[in-house]
Formats: sequence, structure tokens, C-alpha cells
Amino acid sequence: MTKHARSSFLLTTLVAAMSVAGVAAANVTNDDIRADATNNSQVVTNGMGLQGQRYSTLDMLNTENVSSLQPVWAFSLGGEKQRGQQSQPMIKDGVMYVTGSYSRVFAVDARTGAKLWQYDARLPDGIMPCCDVINRGVALWDNLVIFGTLDAKLVALDKDTGKVVWRKTVADYKAGYSITAAPLVVDGKLITGVSGGEFGVVGKIEAYNPSNGELLWTRPTIEGHMGYTYEDGKAVEAGISGGEANQSWPGDLWKTGGGAPWLGGYYDPETNLLFFGTGNPAPWNSHLRPGDNLYSSSRLALNPDNGQIVWHFQTTPHDGWDFDGVNELISFNYEEDGKEVKAAGTADRNGFFYVLDRTNGDFIRGFPFVDKITWATGLDENGRPIYADDYRPGAPTESGDAGRQVFTAPAFLGGKNWMPMSYGQNTGLFYVPSNEWGMDIWNESTTYKKGAAYLGAGFTIKPLNEEYIGVLRAMDPKTGEEIWRYQNEAPLWGGVLSTKGNLVFTGNPEGYLMAFDSRNGEKLWQFNTGSGVIGSPITWEMDGEQYVSVMSGWGGAVPLWGGHVAERVKNFTQGGTLWTFKLPSSAAVSQR
Repeated sequence: MTKHARSSFLLTTLVAAMSVAGVAAANVTNDDIRADATNNSQVVTNGMGLQGQRYSTLDMLNTENVSSLQPVWAFSLGGEKQRGQQSQPMIKDGVMYVTGSYSRVFAVDARTGAKLWQYDARLPDGIMPCCDVINRGVALWDNLVIFGTLDAKLVALDKDTGKVVWRKTVADYKAGYSITAAPLVVDGKLITGVSGGEFGVVGKIEAYNPSNGELLWTRPTIEGHMGYTYEDGKAVEAGISGGEANQSWPGDLWKTGGGAPWLGGYYDPETNLLFFGTGNPAPWNSHLRPGDNLYSSSRLALNPDNGQIVWHFQTTPHDGWDFDGVNELISFNYEEDGKEVKAAGTADRNGFFYVLDRTNGDFIRGFPFVDKITWATGLDENGRPIYADDYRPGAPTESGDAGRQVFTAPAFLGGKNWMPMSYGQNTGLFYVPSNEWGMDIWNESTTYKKGAAYLGAGFTIKPLNEEYIGVLRAMDPKTGEEIWRYQNEAPLWGGVLSTKGNLVFTGNPEGYLMAFDSRNGEKLWQFNTGSGVIGSPITWEMDGEQYVSVMSGWGGAVPLWGGHVAERVKNFTQGGTLWTFKLPSSAAVSQR
């Protein structure tokens, strides 16, 4: 090594060491969280901004030079705990934080991929995750890394050491509760939902003090249950969700009504509202519960200070297909007739894309974003589905035989499932990871038993096409037009990132991280990560260069629930690797 090279090496090492050492003093503040969507040197929120647009204003990496994007390191989660890896990485001052399957957390040097610390939750034997042992990420606050576990706890770790600072039980895992979503921090409040809708739980959204785990408020997401705020540790009644019980539920079914907000939520600073989606009503057999079954399969807007439900919009009233309503509601603004519209967009599992007025929840427009919808013929002027009754599975007979079987599209795994879409500020388009499949579905008799599956239905999922299942779509929310599509043989199950450099990133189960031109859908770059990509990619700037990171590791709901689709993907390799790429500074030219 020459004297010059040795000096450069020592300087680079010193800078990196100083940067990592300096992290101990660089805690995450409210200002950091509020500025996350525009601060390109960090990613400190799930969604790359509180509104969840997953859009970066970086354009050093763009359509002209993305072919030069190259891997710089790969970090293995290690061990035998593979399965699905759905986490979105976080990055702050040269340190990356990511969760893995089985409720694990890792801190990694973002320059080298070296592990700084690891935390493994001690999970009991009786956990009951519905859809794989996944985790979707952490929240960062002050000096803490906070995440939820499969036994329904919140755990706060010291971000520099990985040591436990506090631990809080959110719900009883023995009743079927768990937590898989990344929590959200808004103005010093830690907000989380729960999973467990297939077990007859009652969904709830709660706020905690992120410094010590003290409960601040709780809001049940099924009509008839009391909400509470907490003062000096004492519960104060804050009103029944929906005003009273039995308005849209028969008998006592509201007591085990499901509606779990299992995907977490986002926050809109312009309206000071939290946006959460709620899951399926329980049980799946809709003939047992006539009525709309509020607030299942809905989008809720909540006051972050006390959990009050400000407005709601139910995408699938009286859900009989497990379409849920948890998919992300993303805030965006657009111009119409010379006026700014404060809107929010969501691509529902039921196959319809909805544009709402996010100030009050009013329906603006809706349209299909998948090729085939059979359960409804359209939406009325208020956004309520116009049901095609022949495609609702029949009621079981009095003698206990299963009800009439129907073939319905989309399948219950949805036109779009959990995998987050992105809103391109530069194009005005939503980039939606979607799937074309249907299902044979029938209803069965069922009764509630604590901790047992509470479905009352059977199903078999089938592809609608031989050539492809997954479709990445660019959708215009103002017209409902599909601008372009990319078809993928296997289902798409990972998140999407878009950038000012006119790039759209997503992964596929075949193992590729891919980059597309956001304007026309041309595939410009791909890299084989060795396992299916079902995580959410991020991008950021460090040392004057643009980086991209994503988790690789096949799993999730598809191989567990996918029927004939699972046969198509059964040979895909599991994994657990955090990949990081960068555009060398020599190739970076801003795209104007």
C-alpha cells in the first residue's frame, strides 16, 4: 500500500469511526421525525415520512445511471431463524436498524455492514401468528429503538447498546393477539395497533409514552367497546366506539368482532390526524353477523391526543371474503378546478382504489385497480360497494353442512395486501404492488373459543393467469387510469419506493430487487439477492453518495395460505439478508 493510499485509508477509517462514535449523542427528536420525508440523510419513520408516501427527493441516482448501482455489503441475520423478512430498515447517523423474523432487532454499521448489536425477544411456545413470524420494523425515538413482538409486547432498546430499557405487554397472546407492524411516534406519543383478527380478538389502537411505556389512551376498533384515556395511571372513560353496542352487529358478536389494525398507521401533520386501517370482522362467515359490522374493514381517522375517532370510511361493509381494510391510507395533495384538494389514497384488498377527502373522510372517487372483480359490480356515489349477491358464499345448513361454494375475485389475500405502495410526488402517480388471483370460498359453522381460529370458512386460492400473478401498476388517482404495468410470474409481496430520479424500486419472490422508470415502467436494473424480496426498500444519502437498502428473505402469508399459488412458489429459497447498494460518486449526475 502506498503512503497516499495508506493515508486515505486511515482518514476514511477515522471518519467512519467518528461518525459511528458520534451516534451516542445524536438522539432522534420530534423535529427529525417531522422532517423525515425531506431529510435525505436519514430514514427515521416507517414510510419514509409520517404520511407514508415512500418517496425520496434524491436524484443523484436516476434513470440515466441506475445501471451503475452496485452492492457494497450484505449482512446476514444468521442462525436458523429464516422465514419471511418484511422489515423496512431505518437509518440515522451512519447506523441502520432493522428487524428480522421471530422478533429480532439488529443495529448495523451502514458503511461496512458490521453488526453493532443484536436483540432476540424471548418468545413463549404458545404464540399464534396468523401469517408467518414476520416483523415490519422499528420506531426510533430519543435514544430508543422500539418494536412490537409476536407475543404482543412493546420493547424499547437503547439504540447504542441494544439493552432493554422498558418492556410493556399490550395484549394477551394466549387469546391470539400479536404485533407485527412498526410502531409510529407522533409528537412524543408511541402509537401501535394489534394483530389477531383470525382469533376473534377485539382490535385496538393505543398510545404510549415512548420514554417509559406508560399507557396514554386506548381506542377499540369494534363498535360497542369503551375507549379510555389515562391520567396518573388511572383509566378515564373516553366514550364507546360508535356510541353504543349492537347498532351494526347482531347479539353479542361485537364482543369478539375482530377488526384488528394489524398493519399500523400513518400521520398527516396538515390535518393532525392518525390514519389506521382495520381488519376483517370475525368470524369470516358473514351470515352469522348481518349488518355493516363497524368498524371492521374500514379506514379510521383518529385524534392523536386522545384516540377519538374523527371519521371513518368502510370499504367493505358486511365483509364476507376477508378483504380487511388495513391497507395504508396515504396523504397527498392535488389541484382540481384551481383548488388544492387534501386527499388520501388507498388500494384495498377488495380490488378497488379509493380517493378520500382526508379532512372529513368523504368519498371523492373509486375505481378498480385489478383486472377482475366479481363480488361487486362497482361503487355507488358514496363509495359503498354494489354487491353481486351470487358471489357471496352461502350460509351453512341447519344440519351443519357447508354453504354454497362460490369462486370470487380477488382472493382473500387481496388485489393488494400488506405491501406498501408509493406515491410519486414528481409524477402524481401511485405505484401499486398488486396480484391477480381468485378463490373458491365456502362458509362453515363455527363458535368462538379463546385462542382458537375463528373463521367459519374454507377457501382455495387460484391464479387467474398462467403467465403472471403479480402486477406492479402505476395508477393515476385523479382519473383511475392505469399508466403502465409490469407483470411478474409469482405474486408480488414487497413494498415500493419511488424517487425524484424517476425511479421505482420493488422486489419479487424470485429474488430480484428491480428498478423501473417511473414514467413508463421500463425495467432499468435488477439484482439477484438470493432469496425472495418481500421487504420495503429505502434510499438515503451518506458521504455524498446515494444508497439503497432492502431486506431479502422469502416467506409471509403466500406460502402458508396460497393454495395453488403456493405450489407455484414452493421451491423458492428462504433467507435473511440485509442488502445495501450505492451509486458511486463518479456516476452521480443529477437528473433535471
